[in-house]
Amino acid sequence: MDIGIIGTGNVGGALGRRWAFLGHNVTFGSREPESDRVNELMRRIGAGVSATGIADAARASEIVVIATPWPATEAAVAACGDLSGKIVIDCVNPHKADFSGLEIGTDTSAGEKVAEWASGARVVKAFNATGAGNMREPAYGRTTADMPICGDDEDAKAVVRGLAEEIGFDVIDAGGITSARLLEPMAMLWIHLAYNLEQGVDIAYKLLRR
Repeated sequence: MDIGIIGTGNVGGALGRRWAFLGHNVTFGSREPESDRVNELMRRIGAGVSATGIADAARASEIVVIATPWPATEAAVAACGDLSGKIVIDCVNPHKADFSGLEIGTDTSAGEKVAEWASGARVVKAFNATGAGNMREPAYGRTTADMPICGDDEDAKAVVRGLAEEIGFDVIDAGGITSARLLEPMAMLWIHLAYNLEQGVDIAYKLLRR
């Protein structure tokens, strides 16, 4: 698949590395595609990736991944241009700058905002509720970390499920896009446990069934 990743931080970089290794064509979209930071990311990942402007990356891709900081997300979605019909994966958590909580929640979510801004796109919330390290390696011995996803388009969710399972996650379908209101606080709990309570980043969620 042709995958455009908007954002060159930890999450975007981890996902791009894994999908490129698995044979997908990955294009990073950046405001500064020739910057030293982006060039270093390309060098670390190696074959199967390229970098260009945001609009070009989105235009050339079947799937567009939004992996930007929350304050930059609306502008990044706008810079993508027309996303109608495309699968858009929203990885964004709308946390405050000091990580003390969420900027929005309860009656809306970043997932719903992205769906609003990316009018006509098929938005799926995914890859937000855990750390980038788990995207690089989701296996914990014989157990695999879970990845909750949500969205209103079942076909789009099936594609995202496949991409997450390729990486190695067990996928939990959490329902429609309004469930992003639940997935985003899950991310804040993960951050709180990992950093504030010093559990470290090698932790992950697992849904057990009897």
